Amino acid sequence: MTGPHRAPLDDAALDTLFRAARTFNAFHPEPVSDTTLRALFELVKMGPTSANGLPGRFVFVTSEEAKAKLKPALSANNRDKTMAAPVVVIVAHDMRWLDNLPRFFPHTDAKSWFEGNEPLIEETAFRNGTLMGGYLILAARSLGLDCGPMSGFDKQMVDEAFFAGTTYRTNFLVNLGYGDPQGVKERLPRPDFDEFCKIV
Repeated sequence: MTGPHRAPLDDAALDTLFRAARTFNAFHPEPVSDTTLRALFELVKMGPTSANGLPGRFVFVTSEEAKAKLKPALSANNRDKTMAAPVVVIVAHDMRWLDNLPRFFPHTDAKSWFEGNEPLIEETAFRNGTLMGGYLILAARSLGLDCGPMSGFDKQMVDEAFFAGTTYRTNFLVNLGYGDPQGVKERLPRPDFDEFCKIV
């Protein structure tokens, strides 16, 4: 490598993260260790967020008791596969994420940029919490896990079951584990660059 440029990832890594990666609807029964879930967050937290605000919050649902709390909120076509997944990640965001700014962005009073502006607080929480959910999917793939992200559920029911009395709000769910390729559907169409993109 010469100059300031980092070498791109090799094809195997790009396949793992993007080209060969798929949404899984079934998983092998092998559990995902707490150590792996902790390693996953260690990667997720390194992704960029506005003012290093880190509004994403994650509940890793693994126990039968916790899955029973989640089950009524799931749409019928998502229920069985989600109950069978080793882990279901509730990807959420904290509406009071800005309270951490003095710790996470200490060199200036960044909290004052947001305090009192509820639409901006909410927009920033949702945007950056969603980003962190995206980082979670890529981090999981990089650790050898497979993902089944989904939005077929009742968000209010999940909030009531897991976040009552808090400032956390659910965004989406990700089934997580070691994927069973049976049942993976053919890759759906993707656009060419010129259809969706423009260089100006």
